Amino acid sequence: MSKSIATNRNAFRNYHIGDKYECGISLLGNEVKSIKSNRININGSYVAFIRSELYLINAHISPLANGELFDPTRSRTLLLNKKEILKIKQQLDTKGYTAVPLSVYLKKSLVKIEIGLGKGKKLHDKRRSIIERDRQRQAARELKRKNT
Repeated sequence: MSKSIATNRNAFRNYHIGDKYECGISLLGNEVKSIKSNRININGSYVAFIRSELYLINAHISPLANGELFDPTRSRTLLLNKKEILKIKQQLDTKGYTAVPLSVYLKKSLVKIEIGLGKGKKLHDKRRSIIERDRQRQAARELKRKNT
């Protein structure tokens, strides 16, 4: 059973998400305590391939009030198998693909992050997804009204 800590709702709004990967993240002890107390924000963060490793960039982990201070937005290494890293790199080299963090969660007391490879949505794609979501809500309302 995994406990979700943070989700990046903008990722699904701005990208067509394809492949998803679960990976570990290299953290300091104080950062782990901060994450377990829900003090992480992954909105606006992304994953970059630097020197044959994947890094989580621009994720903000707020330090605890009584804990040791650290840089809240430092780059953090993502822990994946070599095959997975090469597969992700190959897709990132393809034009238009980006790796974005989707969620941060605990799995057996380990902090895990789910990243997704996505292609950016154009404005008309965003509008279409909003219209589709509204249609689904309206259909659910009609179905609920008929059942009562």
